[in-house]
Amino acid sequence: MLSRPFHSRMRAAILILFCCTLLPVSSMNLLTSADPAGSYAPPLPVQGDEATRKLLEQTLSSAEIEREITRITAEQKVLEQKVSKLTEEAAEKKLAIADKQERAGAVVRSYYMGDRDGLLAAFLSAKSISRVLMLFDYYEIIIGRDRDILSQYEKQYKDMQTTLTSAERTSRELAELKTSLEAQKIRVAELNQEIESGVRNSADPDNMSALLKEFTLYWENIGLHEVKTYFKALSSAMNKLPEFVQNRDGVLSREGMTYNLNLKEEDLNEFLVSQNQLFEDFAFHFEDGAVSASGTSGQLTLTLTGRYTIQNEPVNGLMFHVDHIVFNGLELPESTRLALEEEFDLGFYPEKIVSFLRATEVNSNDGVLFVKLSLSF
Repeated sequence: MLSRPFHSRMRAAILILFCCTLLPVSSMNLLTSADPAGSYAPPLPVQGDEATRKLLEQTLSSAEIEREITRITAEQKVLEQKVSKLTEEAAEKKLAIADKQERAGAVVRSYYMGDRDGLLAAFLSAKSISRVLMLFDYYEIIIGRDRDILSQYEKQYKDMQTTLTSAERTSRELAELKTSLEAQKIRVAELNQEIESGVRNSADPDNMSALLKEFTLYWENIGLHEVKTYFKALSSAMNKLPEFVQNRDGVLSREGMTYNLNLKEEDLNEFLVSQNQLFEDFAFHFEDGAVSASGTSGQLTLTLTGRYTIQNEPVNGLMFHVDHIVFNGLELPESTRLALEEEFDLGFYPEKIVSFLRATEVNSNDGVLFVKLSLSF
């Protein structure tokens, strides 16, 4: 009886042969699996049949949107529970504060209505030191009690307002999530219709459908992991970049109260390789205000295109925004880019060089990333 791995390899081989019938001869040699076990068919390489490429990109987008829908749904449940809890807490605090509110009101009215004037008159009319001291102690007790009542009311009122504000903010977040969820569901439904239409119009619908399923499995089990591996390594390296900038001759220079950082792409690429051997076949390029990076690992290729912008809050820094990610010739959807950007920090923070430095300008051109830094005390 044939083993299960044998069937998996046979299935992958059949799918690869099918892909080859769709691609130019020059592309055939690029179709090899990145999975050692041969469990998943590999994605198409950079060159390939445009109709198939489009279907694969749509399938990739659909899979990522489905993943985003799952994430949003889970987050929605958490927010719904949070809103319910905060609303209950606010109601309980409102009831608890009612007594304090009445007592605080009575205290305030007593001062406005002159109910405490008798104490002051008695104090001023005292004819002996002992009488003055006794009235003073009595006055302190009353004033202290009034102050405690007002203080407790103020504290509980602020606490209640904080809870109400938090409940309102969470409710708004929940409403935004629901809107986003509906939009994503509409988008994935439209994509799936386009994919189904593309499969029906393909030369071999059954094989094309099987190919797309295999590709989805490949992306979910291998592709996404590979992309995250690069981003994780980049994030870790960027965290140590300020130290490299400080110690590298010619990168940081000073002109009066201003510092200029000129980071050559050769220096950055050398630094990245020193941090992780994964970057031996990976390189950054600075040109025309954009930052691009591309690399290869076996039969996997990854290309990033983005830009640096200055962020001032909550901390000053250069934030890297990913505009495009191309994985094995396929453009990843926006939801994936945003998720990766949020999960992995590729920013550069001048305060890690010197605590009082702030980035004020950034540009990239002719293979150099230029950053203007100003002193901020």
